[in-house]
Amino acid sequence: MDFRERLKELRRQRGVSQAVLAERLGMSKSTIGAYETGDITPSLEALNALADFFNVDINYLLGKEDISMYYLDPEVAQMAQELYDRPEMRVLFDASRKATKEDIEQVAALLERLSQK
Repeated sequence: MDFRERLKELRRQRGVSQAVLAERLGMSKSTIGAYETGDITPSLEALNALADFFNVDINYLLGKEDISMYYLDPEVAQMAQELYDRPEMRVLFDASRKATKEDIEQVAALLERLSQK
């Protein structure tokens, strides 16, 4: 999968339109469309913004890897994926990529307690 396909896939998985993605990143809708058709190539700054928005690393976004290693610790990456698969837990993905397993466990436990009230 190349960049344009990966971007479209990530955007659709997140459930955002090209217009919403563009607005959140301070870009134009036509720029996002051009990325998805392959008409233009994003700058490094744009790639970083897209990777941060989707919580993936740039190599995954570019289609060079099939698994995102956004989190540096593989155990944390697995835990993050499990939480990402739960819509009520996706708020965790605003966390830093340097988060530890303990950081994510604490926030997940807090969210669990809050959701039980």
